[in-house]
Amino acid sequence: MHQHDVLIIGAGLAGLRAAVEAARMGVDAAVVTKVHPVRSHSNAAQGGINAPLTDRGDEWEGHALDTIKGSDYLADQDAVELMSREAGAAIIELEHMGVIFSRNEDGQLGTRRFGGQKVARTFFVGAITGSAMLHVLYEQAIKLDVNIYEEWFVSNLIIEDGACRGVVAMNIHSGELHTIKAKAVIMATGGAGRVFEPSTNALICTGEGLGLAYRAGAPLMDMEMIQYHPTTLAGSGILLSEAARGEGAYLLNSEGERFMKTYAPDYLELASRDVVSRAEQTEINEGRGIDGNILLDLRHLGRQFIEERLGYLQEVAVEFLGMDLAEQPVPIRPGMHYIMGGIKTNVDGATEVPGLYAAGETANVSVHGGNRLGANSLLDTVVFGRRAAVAAAEYARTVGLHSSDESMLELEKKRYQDLLDRPADLRSAHVRREMAENMTAGIGVFRDQASIDGAIAKVEELRGVYARVAVENKGKVFNTDLMSAIELEYMLDVAQAVCAGADARKESRGAHFRTDMPERDDENWLKHTLVYKDGDGARVETLDVTITNWQPVERVY
Repeated sequence: MHQHDVLIIGAGLAGLRAAVEAARMGVDAAVVTKVHPVRSHSNAAQGGINAPLTDRGDEWEGHALDTIKGSDYLADQDAVELMSREAGAAIIELEHMGVIFSRNEDGQLGTRRFGGQKVARTFFVGAITGSAMLHVLYEQAIKLDVNIYEEWFVSNLIIEDGACRGVVAMNIHSGELHTIKAKAVIMATGGAGRVFEPSTNALICTGEGLGLAYRAGAPLMDMEMIQYHPTTLAGSGILLSEAARGEGAYLLNSEGERFMKTYAPDYLELASRDVVSRAEQTEINEGRGIDGNILLDLRHLGRQFIEERLGYLQEVAVEFLGMDLAEQPVPIRPGMHYIMGGIKTNVDGATEVPGLYAAGETANVSVHGGNRLGANSLLDTVVFGRRAAVAAAEYARTVGLHSSDESMLELEKKRYQDLLDRPADLRSAHVRREMAENMTAGIGVFRDQASIDGAIAKVEELRGVYARVAVENKGKVFNTDLMSAIELEYMLDVAQAVCAGADARKESRGAHFRTDMPERDDENWLKHTLVYKDGDGARVETLDVTITNWQPVERVY
């Protein structure tokens, strides 16, 4: 039996930042991750991390207002204020840890401008910002002797007397199941991108952290808010960072027009992501696309600039499309990228389940509301990863002995064996793809009651056939077939929660754009949706948005 004071599930930026802070506080902290830490999906974040630095004349209030406006006024303003106030110190701390941010001609930390913001306050490491930050935080965790259960898969939480007291996890190398007891657990498992298809997210982004908390009784908040990134590469869906537009790239339709002047005459290509994605989809739907895509044009930036500032994007375009960004525009289209919704937490990461905390994309504080600004995701991970660790460590000090209950381990062993014993029938991959394509069709850039109803019906149908999902690989060592089957059960729970939130919200706000209800309704829907698991179904409640200094106004770019 393994036991720790604070156990962190996930080794992306939120998880590792939490691990570093918990270790600094002197508690026994450990991380469980189903992949090597630097293979976490934070590795894929390209463009940068936002922070208002006062030495640039950029005050926190400006960043907070841009974030709140970007959220379509669904973000809780107290949480946004806190994040914006702490952002500058977080950036400087990362640099002191060893993140080698790009610099400008004067030797200062360099910035670029990201969408939804008039000020260039996005700090970056070329187009590999997430990777650079992830490696440094992993080094810090190693330096502090944080125990890392590398390539272990968490499949259930241990809930005792209503509180979270650890997890049951499989050592993927051996196939053996173990309990890992903890006085506090921090969920930092990232998003649920593979609930949709196509997605910019890695195959590991299956949302089981959301599903685990949902089943434990924690509500999921604003799950209908699914961000479609405006620039994903045609064919593969690979992300082409907002950094391209931040550095001056154009969006063109089939007639060679910079069509964003019609949709966002002030901000153009750097309007908020939901606005740009809808503009692109409208151009495609109205026949001004090119084989279902539009074009991203960097030619005017020049080869030297592209290779120095956006080298990774050039590599992607050449490798996957055989196209040189300096010579021709590349076809792109909106693609599922991020979930603004997540496990409801307060600003210290606490959920409604005692002992269970959450941070990063899997959590909803809420600082993103209906639409996340580009480069606020990395800021979210480090600010609230740190805060969740502080709160979890303080809570752990109030808890006495570790749990001695082993009943959940026996239940999980039976669950795994039942899957292995099922006769050959449906493969999990088949059901996953059917679910994911249906979710994109039903809960897409544009949606309406008919599409939402269709998504709900398909998810319920697939939940009904899950009992037929079989595992062909009966071995123990690295049985990814078995892992995929277990992930699928949680993915279907997450899909159910997304559909329930979308069905409940009778308006258009941020990424939730209903063609049958195209207006924002502040009178009735300036509210969060809270989805609770209720038997086999989902129960939706609402919660008022916290407003402090900025009253909702019409959002124009």
